[in-house]
Amino acid sequence: MTNPALPDIEIRPVVRCAQLEQLLDACHLSASDLTSSQALQLFGAFAGTELAGAVGLEIYSSVALLRSLAVAPEQRRKGLGDRLVKLAEERAEAQGVAAIYLLTTTAAPFFEKRGYRVAARTDAPDAIRATAQFSGLCPASSTFMVKRRTT
Repeated sequence: MTNPALPDIEIRPVVRCAQLEQLLDACHLSASDLTSSQALQLFGAFAGTELAGAVGLEIYSSVALLRSLAVAPEQRRKGLGDRLVKLAEERAEAQGVAAIYLLTTTAAPFFEKRGYRVAARTDAPDAIRATAQFSGLCPASSTFMVKRRTT
């Protein structure tokens, strides 16, 4: 996949690797549970051989958890984060997901611009509550957000 604004970026599935762990660490995101979820799909945005960004998506029937959105500092403000979120949303929609949830400590305004709305943690579906992200990795002070499919 290419984009005129990011002509040298290719997004493809990725597995846990040193580059991904370094990127997540640089963005202050946890890599500790990347192999513990069977539902996790990871996508990496590559500029040549360098990992410029990544996003994760955990799908649980009709709901999903968007997670681990990370963009290398030198690649920020170029539309890469938006492109990664759109890819995750398209994958979720193609698999019948009706609502995508996420937790963030720093990016609520970014996600609000993309149609996500703050939600009460008490309204989280059981499948989302059971994830490592929701139940322990993300602090209780994280903003919990949701975007529902409108079709």
